[in-house]
Amino acid sequence: MDLATAFRNAVSGREGKPALFWGQSEFSYADLWAHSVRVARALQHEYRVRPGDRVGLWLKNCPEFVPAFFGVLMAGGVVVPINCFLKPDEILFILQNAGIRVLMTDAQLAEHFDAVKSGRPELEFFRTDTLFSGGAPVDIGQALRAGFVRRSDSDLAVIIYTSGTTGRPKGAMLSHGNLLHNVNSCRIALGAIDADRFGVVLPLFHSYMITVGLLLPLFAGGSIVLVRSVHPLKNALAELVQRRATILPAFPQLYRGLASAPGELTLPFRICISGAAPLPVQVLRDFESRFGIPLIEGYGLSEASPVVSLNPVNGPRKPGSIGVPIYDVEVSVQDDHGNILGPGEVGEICVRGGNVMLGYWNAPEETAQAFRNGWLLTGDVGYKDQDGYFYITDRKKDMLIVHGMNVYPREIEEVIYQFPGVREAAVVGMPDPRRGEQPVAFVAPEEGVTLQTETLKLFLKSKLADYKVPNRIHFVPALPRNATGKVVKPVLRQWLQEKFVA
Repeated sequence: MDLATAFRNAVSGREGKPALFWGQSEFSYADLWAHSVRVARALQHEYRVRPGDRVGLWLKNCPEFVPAFFGVLMAGGVVVPINCFLKPDEILFILQNAGIRVLMTDAQLAEHFDAVKSGRPELEFFRTDTLFSGGAPVDIGQALRAGFVRRSDSDLAVIIYTSGTTGRPKGAMLSHGNLLHNVNSCRIALGAIDADRFGVVLPLFHSYMITVGLLLPLFAGGSIVLVRSVHPLKNALAELVQRRATILPAFPQLYRGLASAPGELTLPFRICISGAAPLPVQVLRDFESRFGIPLIEGYGLSEASPVVSLNPVNGPRKPGSIGVPIYDVEVSVQDDHGNILGPGEVGEICVRGGNVMLGYWNAPEETAQAFRNGWLLTGDVGYKDQDGYFYITDRKKDMLIVHGMNVYPREIEEVIYQFPGVREAAVVGMPDPRRGEQPVAFVAPEEGVTLQTETLKLFLKSKLADYKVPNRIHFVPALPRNATGKVVKPVLRQWLQEKFVA
């Protein structure tokens, strides 16, 4: 089984059903399939794409993303989604590293074409601007009979480049089987059915959205409610309400915004899922208290296609926990020697299963470092409790050692979020000759709120051991975040050196 075959199976019998909503436009399963066929034929005959060739997908959220994605796969190619917020130099690194000769894009990103082309003269642009407006009327019967390149479940399907916050991005290689495995596990975990409509507000280039926002709704026979942007929030919400979205996979910042939004709000969702960044417990409580909709925190990483664990939809949910492993995925906590630790013992979170990547593209050393005894090493530190629920305390590299004791920034951040008037908070480490390291907090207040350093410190001292309390607190308008809402902590460390020198 490959992804294109799975898509054709989903289309069969649902040809006229709406598969994707975009503003006031609707696209049926037949529309998406027929245009995927057109893309595949163009790639093969006009752009000479052969099985195994990497094709870049450089698009903002738009309906064309779907047939572009499946068209590459139907031509036997490998999809390389590219973050549309990157600058030309960053894009060029990915194009060169992956050996991309064909880049699918549109007029929205035209201002960067010359810069990208100058750095890679052999690059060809496949413009998707008129994908849905050109060509003869769709003959769905003929389109469904159209041949396409079959791939095995072990063949490479997608390369997801990691955010690169610790250096140059690495391309996580996901096979057809990896993604199909994760889609099936997510379908079981969420109880997704063909009546579900998934609200997609995050960028489709992200692994979270590729699996949960694109593949899962289509393979389950449901629909996608695709939103151009989450800003302004009221417009995005209006589209989701109008199209009666039932499942919302999003990120903590959106749920914080909804929980604190003024006025009366009625949300249509039966389930809300929080991923891509840690969900503060206070945000979860505020959201569920206001709307009465389950807010399910999960955990994943691109290298695992990406979903690893989820709080059970129909079982006990534990605030602050990333839940339990989803169907057919194993999770363990291990020490630095590969020994599996017991409940309550802190170590590295490790993952094993059919969703785990093949490795990093053209990076054998990094691939070897990412695995141990068949387990993927996530780089996240945490533990599991007596009931088998897992908790992330922090990224391994973000752990601080203060006076010889381990300090995990997320623990401090969770307490800061409890203080009235705090909108955002992040903690990083700063070298300290006396203590080894010291935690430093960056806090963004709610609009119109003025926070006092000493008052916040007194609050933290009442909740945390003294050595965990940040000696320095910097108030900023907003925290730096990447496209999926994660706080970019290297930028905060840079701020410490450039803006906030003692």
